[in-house]
Amino acid sequence: MTDQWPRYEVFKQDRTDGPFRNVGSVHAPDAELALMNARNVFARRPACVALWVVPDAAIARRTAEQLAAGDAVEIEDSGDSGRYAVFSKQSQRQTMTYVDYVGEVTARSVEAALQTAADTFTDVPGIVWWACPVEAITASPQSDLPGFEAATSKLFRMPNQYHTVFTMQKIRRGEEGEE
Repeated sequence: MTDQWPRYEVFKQDRTDGPFRNVGSVHAPDAELALMNARNVFARRPACVALWVVPDAAIARRTAEQLAAGDAVEIEDSGDSGRYAVFSKQSQRQTMTYVDYVGEVTARSVEAALQTAADTFTDVPGIVWWACPVEAITASPQSDLPGFEAATSKLFRMPNQYHTVFTMQKIRRGEEGEE
């Protein structure tokens, strides 16, 4: 037993024509609060036109090597086909750590959806594939979209713009009053 709320993966869309990208995760007791937490954490300053949250437990993840080798975890086949959202991580570069939404597939299980995705989206060089049932996605309501505009009333600065290390060095040397 754990005393922590379930984890939800957060996907953010910066522009109307841009992809949904995994930007991190939040913990919440339900999807509605997860969406509110995600909005507070990931959409306060940077541009954002839409957010999705997905329960972490609903997402199956496999590397391209695992899919090629057939290392799938057996999940009971429901017999009925369902729609699955598919996401792909396309680079190992540190600055490109995003897992992007690439589309939907129809499959009989999440494992079959992962294999179908790797076979279908051949133009996407996926090194890691994620899939989840479409109904597991909780999307931000259209009425919330104006509230996701970037905050422009206060200048946003990156941490390296504050020159904190340089200032602390001056203070240690006793130069804080000299300017």
